[in-house]
Amino acid sequence: MATINTIFSLLAALAGTRCAAAQGTPKTNPEAARRAIVQVLTTQTAAWNRGDIPGFMQGYWQSDSLVFIGRKGPTYGWQPTLANYQKNYPDAAAMGKLDFKGLRVSLIAPGAAQVVGNWHLARPAAGDLQGYFLLVFRQIGGKWVVVADHTSSQ
Repeated sequence: MATINTIFSLLAALAGTRCAAAQGTPKTNPEAARRAIVQVLTTQTAAWNRGDIPGFMQGYWQSDSLVFIGRKGPTYGWQPTLANYQKNYPDAAAMGKLDFKGLRVSLIAPGAAQVVGNWHLARPAAGDLQGYFLLVFRQIGGKWVVVADHTSSQ
């Protein structure tokens, strides 16, 4: 019986901690969050289109916990993700011009959002590429960043 009481005590403590943490979470203005997230994507597009992969990567969480899922499976960490982009897009011709369309930004919790959309690379010499993506954004240190990216190509 002591074990059950201990379990109930732990659950009650955890529930109380969760409620206290939730009360301490700042409220997110949905429209301001959407604008900030779209601005991150706009800034990434501009960096990509000038051939600046490190600049493009500034929209991602600079953490070993970043996850990027593409056709070769998951890549963990900001630095390995940067290295993959640099390997797969070695020059401006390979990078082409990036465009995002059909963006659907949804707040899923205070300080968290998901974005679904279509990406297109116009590459006259190498052939166009396109596909869909699902991004998970978090507001970390007052800045919206991509913490998870699942991108597919057609």
